[in-house]
Amino acid sequence: MRYEQDFLNLQLKEPTVLSLGKFDGLHRGHELLMESVFEKAKEGRKAAVFTFDIPPNQSCGVQQVITTKEEKQQLFLERGVDYLIECPFTEEIRQMEPERFIEEIAKRLCVKWIVAGTDFHFGHNRRGDYHMLQDYAAKYGYKVRVVQKMQYQGRDISSTYIREAIGKGNIEFANELLGYPYFIQGKVVHGNQVGRTIGFPTINIMPLPEKLLPPYGVYVSKVWLDGKQYGGITNIGVKPTIHGAYPAGAETYIYDFHENAYDKTAKVELLHFERPERKFHGIGELSAQLAKDLAYGREYLADCF
Repeated sequence: MRYEQDFLNLQLKEPTVLSLGKFDGLHRGHELLMESVFEKAKEGRKAAVFTFDIPPNQSCGVQQVITTKEEKQQLFLERGVDYLIECPFTEEIRQMEPERFIEEIAKRLCVKWIVAGTDFHFGHNRRGDYHMLQDYAAKYGYKVRVVQKMQYQGRDISSTYIREAIGKGNIEFANELLGYPYFIQGKVVHGNQVGRTIGFPTINIMPLPEKLLPPYGVYVSKVWLDGKQYGGITNIGVKPTIHGAYPAGAETYIYDFHENAYDKTAKVELLHFERPERKFHGIGELSAQLAKDLAYGREYLADCF
């Protein structure tokens, strides 16, 4: 997959089928768009995705996302996208009139088909929509396929819907909307190694500040490392039993794993919420609870491997 950010200096030579959107989470609704993209791409075109790289709103703090930029790139790579254009949301782009935006994507991305949802808006003051894409199709030499929103339990599947489920700790429901397990991906870093000293060695991932985390607690998980999948138990939280202040992270015990994982990229998928994070009265009480957590996880994962 070719990843591009310099949209206004880009010139693709190969004909493309382009889908546009935010794609936070790349959920089941987005998959409808991608199915259409790949269907048209089979006719001798490249599959391309255009999305905006919108920086955090400084007045509102960090905007929480289901998937970070790196995680989103990985998802598109796994799905076989040929081009991912992540355009910085500069003042020039923000002020761009809708027709000029259409002209730019048509000529710079060699677009032959545009696949868009009914809720996609673009251009200055978000005045552009799928109707405008259709109106200018003949002028700029492309065709349009409009994809209706997918619904689940009477509501449109959206990133907002999924964020609500994750925020409530309803991981199974969020996973149903996503079409795959919610995950945290990152490099394994050194922790305080308390788990190792009490017989429960773990790996630690520190999510980026913009990563939306579920409520602090213990989750049954699956872990991908070096192309292999393992069962695990993951604590999302700040380690309240251990002395000191810790940022929110994902600490995972991996079943039947005895290798060095430091500096490797791990993907931790959350499957089921077991219990809230809590502060224990000492390491002994913590160890006893960890043993219960591991037994619970093994039973839950018994049919998964």
